[in-house]
Amino acid sequence: MYSPGVERALRAALDAHAGQTRKGGSIPYITHPLHVALILARAGAEEEAIQAGLLHDVVEDCEDWTLDRVESEFGPRVRGIVADLTEEKAHTWEKRKQAAVDHVAHMDAAALQVKAADKLHNLSSLLADLRAADDPPQVWAHFTATPEETLAMARALVEALQARLEGPLIAALVQTLAELEAFAVDS
Repeated sequence: MYSPGVERALRAALDAHAGQTRKGGSIPYITHPLHVALILARAGAEEEAIQAGLLHDVVEDCEDWTLDRVESEFGPRVRGIVADLTEEKAHTWEKRKQAAVDHVAHMDAAALQVKAADKLHNLSSLLADLRAADDPPQVWAHFTATPEETLAMARALVEALQARLEGPLIAALVQTLAELEAFAVDS
């Protein structure tokens, strides 16, 4: 039940994301990797995938974190999963997201699970924010791309993941995207 490795990853993620908030709000950023880890645990993911879920954004979003540091503190397996999920921030939004879609074909099973859990939480959070908003277009204002572009890229990623992943995690992701697309059309 208790895992020292997950505990270390949890503490590292808490420290690394301290002071960061989620897009367009005051919710602490750490809620995202925590949800990703919970989703992975519920899906029966291996311990290294859960650790990577907690750490999946540290290299791209946190100072002092590199893939070498991830490997040094959590081993080559966690490093590999985090590397598969780390985007090159120097590229444009469209290029980063398309590269992520294209990379799905080369990911191992654990990285696919983390990517799906990451996307599931992001889409679920967006849907919840839109449903709770008095002015849904204001929610979209925090995004780099238009709602249509954001949803099209999400659809491309979900379809790529669906081609490689089966089970309740991908089913939840497909369902959440469908609900988000329906809400966006209706609002």
